[in-house]
Amino acid sequence: MYAWIWRKLPFDGFLGKFATSIVLVTGILALFWFVVFPWAEPLLPFDDVQVTQEGGVPAGPGAEDPGMVGPSADPRESGLDDHDIPYSTETDNPSPR
Repeated sequence: MYAWIWRKLPFDGFLGKFATSIVLVTGILALFWFVVFPWAEPLLPFDDVQVTQEGGVPAGPGAEDPGMVGPSADPRESGLDDHDIPYSTETDNPSPR
């Protein structure tokens, strides 16, 4: 199949056929980039994220354990000030709970 396409490309010689194939591939990529992908983006569910507490899904860290420090926890209630980090920065291994 590729040999058939190569034979059907206009211009004689390797450089002519190579330049024609580069122009065709670039045109097809530009068509997809500027026409097809913007048209298809609203149809794809990438931004369709719904996190609700009514559905049984926790709203975030600390929702199932009130003592856990998370973005919704008040640092004054947990004994931490604004600059304390609730995890170790010395190792990549989290402590098991």
